[in-house]
Amino acid sequence: MLEKSFSPAEAEARLYTIWEESGAFSADPAAAAEPFTIMIPPPNVTGSLHMGHALTFTVQDALIRFRRMQGRDTLWQPGTDHAGIATQMVVERLLGAEGTTRQAQGRDAFLERVWQWKAESGGSITRQLRRLGASLDWPRERFTMDEGLNRAVRRVFVSMHAEGLIYRDRRLVNWDPKFQSAVSDLEVENREMDGSLWYLRYPIDGLDGRSITVATTRPETLPGDVAVAVNPADERYKDLIGRFAILPLVGRRIPIVADEYSDPEKGTGAVKITPAHDFNDFQVGARHNLPMPSILDRRAAFMIEEIEDELVMVPGIADPAFLRSLVGEDRVPLRAAIVAELERLELLVQVERHRNQVPHGDRSGVPIEPLLTTQWFCNAAELAKPAIAAVEEGRTVFVPKQWENTFFAWMRDIQPWCISRQLWWGHRIPAWYGPDGHVFVAEDEAVARVQALNHYGREEILAQDEDVLDTWFSSGLWPFSTLGWPEETAELARYYPSDVLVTAFDIIFFWVARMMMMGLHVMKDVPFRTVYIHGLVRDERGQKMSKSKGNVIDPLDLIDQFGTDALRFAICALTGPGRDVKLGAAAVESQRSFVTKLWNAARFCEMNAVHPVPGFDPATVKLPLSRWIIASANQAVMDATTALDAYRLNDYAAACYRFTWNSFCDWFLEFAKPVFAQGESEDAAEVRAVAAHVLGTILRMLHPAMPFVTEELWGAFGFGAEGTLIRAPWPVPVAVPEAEAARAELDWVVGLITEVRGVRSEMRVPPSVLAPILLRDADDIALGRADRWIDAIRRLARASEVRALTGDVPKGSAQAVLGPITIVLPLAELIDLSAERARLEKDRAKALDEARKVAGKLANESFVSRAKPEVVEENRERLAAFEAEASRLEAAIGRLG
Repeated sequence: MLEKSFSPAEAEARLYTIWEESGAFSADPAAAAEPFTIMIPPPNVTGSLHMGHALTFTVQDALIRFRRMQGRDTLWQPGTDHAGIATQMVVERLLGAEGTTRQAQGRDAFLERVWQWKAESGGSITRQLRRLGASLDWPRERFTMDEGLNRAVRRVFVSMHAEGLIYRDRRLVNWDPKFQSAVSDLEVENREMDGSLWYLRYPIDGLDGRSITVATTRPETLPGDVAVAVNPADERYKDLIGRFAILPLVGRRIPIVADEYSDPEKGTGAVKITPAHDFNDFQVGARHNLPMPSILDRRAAFMIEEIEDELVMVPGIADPAFLRSLVGEDRVPLRAAIVAELERLELLVQVERHRNQVPHGDRSGVPIEPLLTTQWFCNAAELAKPAIAAVEEGRTVFVPKQWENTFFAWMRDIQPWCISRQLWWGHRIPAWYGPDGHVFVAEDEAVARVQALNHYGREEILAQDEDVLDTWFSSGLWPFSTLGWPEETAELARYYPSDVLVTAFDIIFFWVARMMMMGLHVMKDVPFRTVYIHGLVRDERGQKMSKSKGNVIDPLDLIDQFGTDALRFAICALTGPGRDVKLGAAAVESQRSFVTKLWNAARFCEMNAVHPVPGFDPATVKLPLSRWIIASANQAVMDATTALDAYRLNDYAAACYRFTWNSFCDWFLEFAKPVFAQGESEDAAEVRAVAAHVLGTILRMLHPAMPFVTEELWGAFGFGAEGTLIRAPWPVPVAVPEAEAARAELDWVVGLITEVRGVRSEMRVPPSVLAPILLRDADDIALGRADRWIDAIRRLARASEVRALTGDVPKGSAQAVLGPITIVLPLAELIDLSAERARLEKDRAKALDEARKVAGKLANESFVSRAKPEVVEENRERLAAFEAEASRLEAAIGRLG
């Protein structure tokens, strides 16, 4: 006998252990079945399950369970990413607590300590994924620093270097002064901050009294200026193009160049160009062949080595001693000192308050500094060409399709990819340097030594490059390195390319693009046929979750409170393609009610002797009720299948919810109650068999989203052994005789009861009060249906009688429409109709008033432009709700005649 309520905490751990130990998640390369593959976006080994993980892994697991039940040979490849900066930061923090540093430990000892940490603490995320019910093929779990993946990384680096696609260059990169490393764009977080816009006057060389004023947010980089740029179409400065300005504080002559980067509408229309400390300025400097001196070192402290020879004493403008006194100053005091000196020299024209985006390291929390350094780069523009073509030709398809435009925009403007990082933890760059700096790139040191011997004609001491590779380099190889490449494995032949990649739009450029580029270059085929892009998880108001806002939700807390199935189903119900998910505890609690509804329905079936009937054939049923519910189940199965095929998780969830809660629980079981009460009659036997068949269909249909409660009920009812629903066949529509006639009849009865219930609810007729139902313009078919189902109508619609209306509509009646029939409920003797009309009109007026207020706010351009997008969206939703309520009340008033 089923317990009174479902206990997620007990069932989840037990069932997951059964699945995992039985090999239910495992792919089989030797199987005859068609393969279906999803590559997990490998979470950081340092990570803990957050709501973004809960969203993407729920979606992936639902798809994998769906295809597994369809008989596909499914591989959901698990693994974790070594997460260079994040992991190194964790271990360095541990060392700091012990009173030591990685430098004091030395590289080898530090790396040994990282591996020790990984073995002891690096598996939290995989344990948490099990709590989410993720059915990953765990024996195949990989780690981006595994030796097999290491070999793949070295092989690709060496071959791409030989092809000229990987090279060393001196370019501007995002530099984290705290971590002392280049970082990727993904590790840069733009923060809106209050600042200033300083207007600085640069005297014109040879034109006494003439100057040009530039506006800048970074006066501290002024010593690195090499030019002033103006727009060639700006009439104010045409006579100055080609002349020179005197750089304040430095005294160096710098050219005034014409470049369209300068916007005449911004600031003064003239901008200072500091190529070594600004990405846009770097491009201008390259176009005009300008020098690129650095004036900030790797700690973001002031240095003058690259400009010292150009320091010139210019009375009233520049004094070399002043700049020399600032050497070693950090950016903040450097800025204050330079601004003060410019003000003293009367070269500071004005200061405006200014709010701008300042890039910060997402983990270090310090402002990122554009820095000119020698790094390893990858020719991303060349690699992007086949990736662009693959999407253009439809070999890889984005869902929703509009994300292809984002992909194209990024890929067509892609810059050289900086792949080196100044860290110790990661894939060390397979390059060795001779005593003269000549580089030898090889998969191991032995090969590099052979290259050096051939180059020098003698043995020389070689030093390996100290840097490691960007983590996106190794994760870009994930779709094939995890399958055994560079070996020609059975897995590689069978599961590459994968079927679908599931990810959020924010890493299209960083991960999706890199996998596309690497897969096409190495494997000569796309890494995945479909890229399904889901939105981001936000709170219930649509705000981005952040610790500073205090609105971060821990999925494990929701699981503890409501159960995994409730969280997963809430995610599915809210996940439309490309649409952000607004999720809060209330949404998960609501879906716990659905879990409870399913459990209670199953208990009701059990108490009424419902159990699977071996050999039951739906085509043999005779009762309209049986035919109706089976036909409705067929439609639900078709809707759910179509939705999952199209990656519309919200439509899948809606189809399951609608059929389970409404058709099966609220209607079929209610209609079945008196039949069950007939004991061992033929009709009762049929309805019990049908109930079992449909319950089994529901459990299979819901399993991808709600694996635990469905699996528990599957075993409890004897549909199969415990833990076997996961591999049960996905339901398909079955033949039902005279299905259309049954659906027409039962849908009509359901519609009649629903309309009557709606009117009674709106008019506040007490449940204990019975009311007659009069049918106007009803034909013999309708009256026949009412007669056959009179007991159900009396019980469920609280009706005293149901008959045809003859003559005029009685005064004081409420009305509703059901097709060509008008439903008339005489209520004059039962409730105070005038009071109900007054109440409805008052409520309608209130709803319209609220709608007018919100509409007025949305019509205010100032509000729409200045308010946060989630606030605007919230008001649009409120307007729609008030308008819908007003329409509902208008209809209710209309029913009173």
